[in-house]
Parts: sequence; C-alpha cells; structure tokens
Amino acid sequence: MFNPMKSKMKRAAVAAALLLAICGQASAQSQDFKLGKSLETEFAALKEISQSYVDTVDFDKMIITGLRAMLATLDPYTVYISEEEGEDFELLTTGNYGGVGSLIRKAPGEGVRIIEPYENSPAAKAGLQPGDVILEIDGVPVYEETSEQSSGRMKGQPGTQVKFKVVKGRTKDTVDVVVTRERIHVSDIGYAGLYRDDIGYIQLNGFTAKISEEFKANVLRLKEAGAKRLVIDLRDNGGGVMDEAINIVSLFVPKGTLVVSSKGRVPELTREYRTADAPIDTLMPLLVLVNGNSASASEITAGALQDLGRATIAGTRSYGKGLIQSIRPMPYNSQLKVTTGKYYTPSGRCVQAIDYSNRHDDGTLDKDANGGIAPDIEAAAHAYSRPTVSLLYYDILGSYAIEYFLKHETIDRDFHMTDAEYEDFVTYAAAQDFDARTAAQTALDALIKSAQAEDLYDTFKDEIEALQQKVNMDKAEVLRAKKDEILPLIEQEIVTCYYFNRASVPVGLRYDEQLREAVDKWLKK
Repeated sequence: MFNPMKSKMKRAAVAAALLLAICGQASAQSQDFKLGKSLETEFAALKEISQSYVDTVDFDKMIITGLRAMLATLDPYTVYISEEEGEDFELLTTGNYGGVGSLIRKAPGEGVRIIEPYENSPAAKAGLQPGDVILEIDGVPVYEETSEQSSGRMKGQPGTQVKFKVVKGRTKDTVDVVVTRERIHVSDIGYAGLYRDDIGYIQLNGFTAKISEEFKANVLRLKEAGAKRLVIDLRDNGGGVMDEAINIVSLFVPKGTLVVSSKGRVPELTREYRTADAPIDTLMPLLVLVNGNSASASEITAGALQDLGRATIAGTRSYGKGLIQSIRPMPYNSQLKVTTGKYYTPSGRCVQAIDYSNRHDDGTLDKDANGGIAPDIEAAAHAYSRPTVSLLYYDILGSYAIEYFLKHETIDRDFHMTDAEYEDFVTYAAAQDFDARTAAQTALDALIKSAQAEDLYDTFKDEIEALQQKVNMDKAEVLRAKKDEILPLIEQEIVTCYYFNRASVPVGLRYDEQLREAVDKWLKK
C-alpha cells in the first residue's frame, strides 16, 4: 500500500544525503581553492623578492624558516627535519649515531673539553677522561669553531678514525689520541637494579627503537636476582616510539590485550593496538612513577597499565600529550614529522591536556587540568631552590666534579662527600658567576623596585633596610644553607666522572624522597 508520508520521508533522506555529499565536495573544493590561492600568492611574493629586493637573499634559509613558522601554528610536534638534521633525528628515534661517544663542552676561543665519555664508548676505550681538552681534530685547530662544528667533525661513519691532539687533564701532557668511530648506542635504560631487598627498579628515560627488548632482559634479570615487585620509573620520560610502549605493556598483560587506540582524520589512522606477544609475568605487582614531564609513550604505558588494573601509578599528574606523530618523506632526503591522530587508553580516555586547534587571538592556549595520567598515589617531588637551579643552569656542579676528578685518583662507588669536601665546593662555587639569590631575596628586590616606582621607598626605608639585613645572604651562606639539596647532586656528578652515568643513579636514589614515599604508600595498600 502506498504511504505518502513514508515516500516524502524517503525523498527527504535522499535529498539530505545528496546535499551533504555536495556540501562535502564543495568544502573540499573550497579548501583546495584556498590552498592554491595561498601557494600562488606565496610564489608571487618570492618571485618579486628575487627580482626586486635590494640585497642578495638566501632563499633556502627564508623558505625553511617560513615553513617552520607555519608548522609552529599547528602544534609543537609537527616539525620539518632537513637532511642535515637527519642524524640528530635518528639519535632521538633509535638512540644510535656514528661517533666517539662523549659529552663535550666548548666555549668560543677554547678547546673542546671532555665532560663525560659514555661507558664502553670509543672515547673511553681510547683513554679520554673528564677534564681532557681537545686542541685539534684531524690536525685542524678547534678554537674558531662552534661547539656544533666540533661535535660534527667528531662524528662520522663507524669504522673510520679521527685523530685528536689532547691536553690530558691530570698530567697536562699534550698527546695524540686516535679513536676509531663506532655505532654509538645511547640506552634508554638509565639504571636497573634492586631498590630494596625484593623490589626491582628500572629507570626508563625514553622509548627508542628496540628498547622493549632491553627492558625485558632487565626484568628477567631482576626476577632472577630475587625481585618480587617492580618499580618502573617514567619520570621525565618524554616518550618516543609508540610500538615500544605497547611492547613493554605486553610483558605484563595477556596476549591480545588492547593497549591503546588511535583516531585520525583518515580511516587508516583510526585503529586499535593490541599486544602481540605472550607476557613474561601477569602477577608481579607493578608501581609506575610519573611526573609533569612524563609524556607520549610514557602516558600510553602508564595509562594502559592503570586502566587494565595491572599497575599502581604514583607521583604527580603527567604532561598530557595525547597526540601521535608519523614520519612522512619529503624531497631531498628531508622528512616531515606530522601529528596524524590522538591516542586513547583502553578505557577510552584521551590524555591530551592542550587543544592546539583552539588558540586565543593572542596565540595562547588553555590547558585542561584533567589532562594527563592522574596518579593513584600522590607523591610530590622536591622543588629545588633558585640558587640550586642556577648552579645547575651554569653547570657549576659539573665543573666542580671534574676539578675533583682531576685531583683524586679513585673513589668508592658508594661515594659520600665529607664536610671538608663540601666546604671546598663552597669555596669553589662562591667564586663562580651564578644567581645565588633566594626566593626571599628576589621577592624583596621586587618589593624595593615597586616601592621606588611608586615613590614610597623613603617612607619604608628603615623597615626595608632592616629586612635586607635579615634576608640578604652572600653566596657561601646560601650554599651552606642549601647543603641538603645540593650535596646529592654533587655526589652524582662526581660518581659519573669515575664510573659513568649509570653508577650515579643509585647515589641519587638514596636521596629520592618522592620514590621513598611512593614505595612506602604502595606497600601499605
């Protein structure tokens, strides 16, 4: 039987579908037109500049600068990677590069100072030590070079040699040192060991390619050593390769478990990611530490283990990145790292805290206080004072550690600084240029400026000067007052000089109040 109402509804539905299709096509055409118009305008402007601008123009530099400025309007993670930057990008994604394996420091007009040779690196094998100074690289003096230029000449294809003229820090002898470059691997495992009798601890600093294999090996080693519980420290871990996060989660949950899902603009970027391998332990209690600098793959790991009831999360709320980047090839061996989707934890949470698509007129962005991974156990981190931050910023602690290394042949791995040695540091640091003002001193300085600006200083002069006498401290006084927070940092720097960075982590752990609080609360649950 013919139903007029049903027929009308059907025609309306068809019309609506056609309208949507037409509008969608029109929208796409509109976008294409706008893009073409913009590109045509840009090309016309560049052509005019090439013909009319008064001075010679470096178009390569101008266009790359413009490209990067355009990408910056999207989000901080969509970036252009030139061919020259490819090696640095490889280091970020794989932890590998060709070179000698050492941290260096170089000031203009000076030699290249060895700060920290990596453990088992070509530099360490060749006998280079903290405090050694490189004067020449392959016969060419380094004085006129920037730090980046000297570093670039030290890198190269594995198997090739580089010759240094070096002034040894301890003996002051000038010697030639030939180093054979290798494929340097900077491991994301900062340290793995027993924290307490039966608690394993792994510090994971990133998610570069294949780190899950190294992580798995360390978990198995700790279990053999007697670990019944495991702490995974993701504090200050900015993330990396998403697949590695999935692989690490897969060690602790059944095969086929949903770890993360993604939603992108195109269908192929909307998918679920599940564990593909059998776990090694689904029962061992896990504690995952995060903080405001834990992002991306760190949040995928922590969020999945939390949603699946597999781990307790402790520390402070994570950063809240929530975005996935993909690498796209570009002309002339360059690359584009572009945000292609958002990721969601197994329960459907998107941890993104900042919506980069909604900027205010002044360019600022709002941050969702509920973004990121919220810890199950709150454990606040120590907030360092201004003088200590200033010491770190100017690398005065590291410089003193090298001076200590040059004067002392050996130390114990379980190094503890004596009171007399700390006083030696106070004498050294007080002679250096750094901002030793406490928060109270800076607040008083601001008060004085405000009083002067409002012509009130003379009115409160006596009170202000009395307060200055109580608050103002010289550098040595500040360094002694802040000994409790500075001492652990110096001890770590000194141990690094003798036994490499991995050995310094246990030194820091013995002072780590956030870790201690988190573990204590965890054990009581």
